[in-house]
Parts: sequence; structure tokens; C-alpha cells
Amino acid sequence: MAYFSYKAVRAGGEVVTGMMDVPSERDVVDRLRDQSMMPISITAGASVAAAGRSGKSGAAKQGGIFASKKVNNDQVMSFTRELATLLRAGLPLDRALETLIALAEAPPLIDLLQGIRDSVRGGKALSQALENRSDVFSRFYINLVRAGEAGGALAAVLTRLAETMERNKELRESVKSAMIYPTILIMVAIVSAAVILVWVVPQFETTFARSGKALPMMTQIVVVVGNFVKDWWWAIMAGLVGAVMVIKRMLAKPNIRARWDAWILRRARLGDVISRSETARFARTLSTLLANGVTLLTALGITRDTMTNMKMAGVLDGVIMELREGRGFGRPLASTGVYPKLATQMIVVGEESGQLEEMLGRVADIYDREVQTAIKRFLAFLEPLIILSLAGVIFFIVLAIMLGVIGMTDVVG
Repeated sequence: MAYFSYKAVRAGGEVVTGMMDVPSERDVVDRLRDQSMMPISITAGASVAAAGRSGKSGAAKQGGIFASKKVNNDQVMSFTRELATLLRAGLPLDRALETLIALAEAPPLIDLLQGIRDSVRGGKALSQALENRSDVFSRFYINLVRAGEAGGALAAVLTRLAETMERNKELRESVKSAMIYPTILIMVAIVSAAVILVWVVPQFETTFARSGKALPMMTQIVVVVGNFVKDWWWAIMAGLVGAVMVIKRMLAKPNIRARWDAWILRRARLGDVISRSETARFARTLSTLLANGVTLLTALGITRDTMTNMKMAGVLDGVIMELREGRGFGRPLASTGVYPKLATQMIVVGEESGQLEEMLGRVADIYDREVQTAIKRFLAFLEPLIILSLAGVIFFIVLAIMLGVIGMTDVVG
């Protein structure tokens, strides 16, 4: 048996929270439904006491000095999922929003939901209310909601939207998780080299100076670099921070960012990861939009805005122009040479067979898996490269010191 905390809503809209000691999450759902309640969220917990501590800790975090002042993607995803659940339970939109306000804990989220509720009560559609907060809701999100309202299937569209957001989050998290180990290796390499240069090399420098003999060129280089790092570490740090800021500012310019993204795509292994990741995002976003009644032309424009690689997004402008001129979608996309051949061929087949939406979904599923393979290949190349680079730097420093020591031995002899 395990403890599960839950939030549910009664038929009248009353929010109920509690805990159950049952074998599985499915049992919680069944019991709540037997009591005519619609579950909103279910979380596994070790015990009632632990759940209490967790709740207090969570509340503390929400109101702490380090709490985020903005609504994040995870909160938007939870809001979307919970709103879909409440609408499926039969609650009117304004009542469902009121319920979500009562459930929300983060002040920024409460303010957001109150603004949306007030707009809806003022006679605006949900999509119009969301447009007032375009800093939180993307064009993709707003257009899907508008399509759901037009088709009278807002709850179903919100459910699909939440699923799409979850898939995209899983894809991002898999990439981030895979990069943790290489990042640690790089940090270890930098710290190890700095420790040797700042603390080890200066100890030998005094001994070398007393010998009175000219040091080998390799040893001189290491000593000079060690002294520079020791005396000017603050300038090095400031220079790195400044360089990062300059690079970020330069990459904010569309033309420079496009050239940078194109260069990244040409790199054999890293480009493979980026290409597959962007293809999966492109296919899933476009499939979701088409499935909810958005026209292909509009959907392509929205999808282009959701992509992070400027090169892959930029070529869609030409595809959109050719689509407007009646040349189709799949073949112009394939002719760009930017998207993977398998993906474009599947899209061509889907377009010709009248199953473009379904084929795009398959492409997204395939490239979700392909991203994992591409990441493994990239790391299989990157990790040994980092280790060998670290070993090479340390070997160079140790060899330089040894040459200096050997020179001193010659003097003594």
C-alpha cells in the first residue's frame, strides 16, 4: 500500500483535497469517481506526515524570497491540463477558472488566472483573454485554443495541447540530462588546470630561479601562464563574462544568429542532435495544429515561430511561398536540403495520400527516439575528447616542470 495525495472537484465545482492509502494511482481515480468527483492531480507520497512536510515546504518555496516572479512553462502546462479536466467534468469556463485560482499557490499564477477570469466574465473568448498575456502564452498556444473554441471542442484541444507540451518538455529534459556529465567533465578540466597553474607551478618557480640556469622554452611558457592566471584571475573571469555578454548580444541579431545556426547544423555530431530535435518539434507542432483545424499555411507560420534554430525556421518562408503558389508542401520542404531526408520523404507520402497529419505524428515519434540515439553518438565522441584534452594539458604542464627539474640536475652534476 502507498499514500497518494489528490486534488479533485465535485460536480458543483467544490475543490476537495486529501490522501488515500491504496495500492496504486488507478485505485485513487476509481474511488474518486465512485464518489462523483473528478480527479485533477494525484501525487505519490510516503506518508501523511511526509505529505504535510512537503506541503509546508512547497508553500514556503512559493512565497520565499527566491520564488519566481514569472509564470513558468511547467505552471502553464499544469494549468492547461487541469482546465481541460474541469471542462470535461462539465464546469462552465469561468467557474473552472475560479476553481483553478483557488488551487493555485504561486502569486504570479494567481494574478494570471484572475486576469483571464475577469476577461472571460467581461465577454471575451478564452483565446482573446490569452492574447492579452502573450508574454506567457505562445502564438501556437493561442491559435490552438481559438481552433478549439471554433470547433466546440475546447476541452479536447486543451488535453491535446497539454500532451504536446509534455512531449516537448520530455525532449528538452532528455537533452539537458545528457549534457550534465560532459559539463561536469569540462568544469573538472578547467579547475584541475587552474589548481596546477596557480598553486603547483609557483612552488617550482622559486626553485628554478635559484638554479640560475635558463629554463627550457616549455617550462618558461608554463611559468608565465601560471603567473598570469595567479595575478590576473579576476581579469580572466571578467573577460569571460564580458565575452559571454557580447556573444549573446551578437546572437540576438537575426542575421548573425542565422549564420551561427547554419554553422552548427554543418557540424557532424552536434548538428545531428540539433537537426533531429528541431525536426521532432516541427513535426509535432504542425501535426497538433492540423489536427485541431488550423489551415496548413497558418500552421506553418505558427510552427516557424516556435522553432529555435533560425536556419531551419528560415527555410520555411520559401516553403510557405511555394505552398501559396500551389506547389505543395512536402517537395518544397525536401528541396531545402535542411531537414532530414527520411522526414521529408514521409511528409511527401503523407501529403500525397491525404494523411499528412498522421504522418507528421509518426515523424515526431521517430525523431523523438532518434534524438536519444543522436545524443548518445555525440556524447560517445565528446566525452573521450574532453578526457584526452584534460590529460594533454596536464601532461604538458608536468612535462614542462620535469624538464626544468632535469635542467637543475644537470647544473648540480
